[in-house]
Amino acid sequence: MRRRSFLRTATATALFAGPTRSLLALEENDKFRRQIGIQLYTLRNQIRKDPLGTIKAVKEAGYAQGEMYGFPNCDPMIKAAKAVGLQLHSSHFEWESVVNPADKEFTDFRKTLEKAAKVGLSHLVIPYLHGKDRETLDSYKRTAENCNKAASLAKKQGVQLAYHNHAFEFEPKKDGVSGFDVFVKEFSSEMQFELDVFWVKVGNIEPVQLINKLKGRISQLHLKDLKKGTQVPSFGGLPKEAFKELGKGMIDMEPIIVAAHEAGVTHCHVEQDHSPAPLKSIVESMAYLKSL
Repeated sequence: MRRRSFLRTATATALFAGPTRSLLALEENDKFRRQIGIQLYTLRNQIRKDPLGTIKAVKEAGYAQGEMYGFPNCDPMIKAAKAVGLQLHSSHFEWESVVNPADKEFTDFRKTLEKAAKVGLSHLVIPYLHGKDRETLDSYKRTAENCNKAASLAKKQGVQLAYHNHAFEFEPKKDGVSGFDVFVKEFSSEMQFELDVFWVKVGNIEPVQLINKLKGRISQLHLKDLKKGTQVPSFGGLPKEAFKELGKGMIDMEPIIVAAHEAGVTHCHVEQDHSPAPLKSIVESMAYLKSL
């Protein structure tokens, strides 16, 4: 048996306390390999200059779908994706319409849902929180309450609402409780997580353990790698050099993807917030995934 085959078999056996599974992380028939996505924010500068050419390059790199950003104001991405056949299922959106709605009816978010239906999106993701919305545990509770209300509205339109984490949610606050702890407790069954494994690791949490803990509550994953030697936890920003192509950092992706199967995750998206050559980076990350 080749060393690679031995290691993969050992990984699968260790992850599952039962019969060895034939489906490993990225076998040819695996749903994540067939439907691997890219968070298009990775290529934001290129998209701004040349939407069609950039989206075409994404498709040629082997990505089946793109997760947009800035929805509903991202028509160039939508037009380009349709032109080259890149699937669009998910988008980050203007989150203040949920976190700090202008009215009790969530009018602005309802408009976002209407456009999501026209585009054919099945997932919308809250990508961030401003500082004022994460100062205290009560701030997180208020955010969770609004998220739950919006998630109920989204479900009626056939859209799954989720929250994308960074590292600040894991910072202990009163009595050691974190904002993420509040979300885990307060989110309704209609509200899910889009788990970013990079920021989970930066928060000094093991991604596989958290995925297992949140089984059935994670709609999507962000796959990105963290530079080896980065000190964690870190609840603030990181230097651009900390963001690495998959396989060039400290995060082992295959156990994460295997855990995603068991947790019921729908989509996995590669993302690299910063790169001196984003198009080259997404090709390298895809090559790594195919090498598993």
